[in-house]
Amino acid sequence: MKRLALEEEILLSVEKPARYIGNEINMVCKNPSDVDIRFCMCFPDVYEIGMSHLGIQILYDMFNRRDDVYCERVYSPWPDLHRILKEKKIPLFALESQDAILAFDFLGITLQYEMCYTNVLQILDLSGIPLFSQDRNADHPFVIGGGPCAYNPEPLADFFDLFYIGEGETSYDALLDLYKEWKASGACRKDFLRRAAQIPGIYAPSLYEASYHADGTLADFTPTEANIPSKVEKQVVTELTDVVYPQKPLAPFLQATQDRVVLEIQRGCIRGCRFCQAGMIYRPTREKDVEVLKTYAYQMLKNTGYDEISLSSLSSSDYSGLKELVTYLMEEFQGKGINISLPSLRIDAFSLDIMGKVQDVKKSSLTFAPEAGSQRLRDVINKGLTEEIILDGAAEAFAGGWQKVKLYFMLGLPTETEEDQCAIAELANRIAARYYEIPKEHRNGKCQITISTSFFVPKPFTPFQWAAMHPREHYIAAAKTVQEAVKGQLNKKSIRYNWHEADVTVLEGVLARGDRRVGKALLRAYEKGCLFDAWSDFFNYNAWMEAFEETGVDPDFYTLRERTPEERFPWDFIDAGVTKEFLKREYARAKNGEVTKNCRAACSGCGAAKYQGGVCVENSNQVP
Repeated sequence: MKRLALEEEILLSVEKPARYIGNEINMVCKNPSDVDIRFCMCFPDVYEIGMSHLGIQILYDMFNRRDDVYCERVYSPWPDLHRILKEKKIPLFALESQDAILAFDFLGITLQYEMCYTNVLQILDLSGIPLFSQDRNADHPFVIGGGPCAYNPEPLADFFDLFYIGEGETSYDALLDLYKEWKASGACRKDFLRRAAQIPGIYAPSLYEASYHADGTLADFTPTEANIPSKVEKQVVTELTDVVYPQKPLAPFLQATQDRVVLEIQRGCIRGCRFCQAGMIYRPTREKDVEVLKTYAYQMLKNTGYDEISLSSLSSSDYSGLKELVTYLMEEFQGKGINISLPSLRIDAFSLDIMGKVQDVKKSSLTFAPEAGSQRLRDVINKGLTEEIILDGAAEAFAGGWQKVKLYFMLGLPTETEEDQCAIAELANRIAARYYEIPKEHRNGKCQITISTSFFVPKPFTPFQWAAMHPREHYIAAAKTVQEAVKGQLNKKSIRYNWHEADVTVLEGVLARGDRRVGKALLRAYEKGCLFDAWSDFFNYNAWMEAFEETGVDPDFYTLRERTPEERFPWDFIDAGVTKEFLKREYARAKNGEVTKNCRAACSGCGAAKYQGGVCVENSNQVP
């Protein structure tokens, strides 16, 4: 490994210096002079969070399989190192080569949540890359963004050269090949953007122009040049089994947030919850072959030394080969100290049967997400869980030896009333009551029910994208209503209640639903010191509100209005696979409390069948 970018004195002065030295297990080493393209992959949050992200691991492996590409990584420096880099004018660097980011051809930034946006500006600033794409020249890397937040890229449009919409395994090779051609041609920077914008899934924001009505709503959004597509279509891997997957994933020396082997078993979700952006933009649901997964599991554990394997998907219970896969993993690794983690399970008998197989006698807590306390509101959001299923599932869990249950809910959902808020506490009480129905001699200690509520944000490409949010005072009042309702329950001593911060929710709503005009407030917030906004220790609500006021951006315009059916959204130029007509139908059904069947039970005609993949192949003849 070459000389470190930071002197020993600096490394010894910062928290967790291992964040910045690289050289992890399975890190790829190449000679930068032997490749045509240097690509730096960035997760704009602290190292431990970024190293847990599966998407970067997949692209890192995929890019480095090419002999002409060297893919390296960078994460957001923690505030202690941020200050040192600024004071000493040390340029931000990649972990593998320890070279400055300015030496790279591409800086690829994954956008997993809106609260990392000031960290994006931090990465550009510390790298010495002009914040605005229009100010960059031939000496600067092309900055490209991807991930779920790229489905509304407009608040970040001025800071990125390109965005990639969809799954990276499809069009990145074409983009990298184009870059080699462009570089050899000696053409200008804008020429590359023009040509890149013609690759499916690639969006070059500088080649589009927005105009607005007098009331501030979006009037039009059009390309500024000929041959630039008016619609950007998301890219989807239709055959998931054959796609590249890292069998030698990076394993950090520090304990990462997800410190285990991650085995992706499927993409997409059949459920159709109306609040869930991931469930809409990752359609159609596609599964990986169980035999391939068995091979991957063995190889990944062998190549990393991890003692835990997690099965990753939006809804693990819906993977058709789950029982076979879990049985294999248990038999194969029995007695070898390997734990199996099963997130994203539903509270039903099948899930609990699977969980019972992998949990030891000392049961850990079970986590379930009813999302709403009342049946009426669960029908509005199309959760597909009845109270009977929830209570029976909890009873089976208690009978199986569990006594700790975590329940996740949302407050501020469309049509929500105070009665719905109180129903959260009442449901928790009824769950606890099921525990105390078990004879005392068969109970496993005291019952512990932990309720956690977050506040609802209507995200792009969901049926609720037309819905209004509430003022922060409403969210705080709703949380206090639940808190008071818990105190009035018979089993209140068994129930604990935590809630998310309302201030963060308001900002998330602005950034999730904003247009290009929001970018100036984002820049001003960064200039005022906003950074690591997802961390409560660092989030500065007042600085953000000052930034909005100083730039003339009204946050209420983006959060408190219910959109009309005719209004143009800033993200309407993206074809995410689900049609606007389908989303409108679902919004109307939500208002009527009508449940839509899951994708395996019946096709709802969302539009994703055009990809001819996964569950849509089974149901394509059922479109109404």
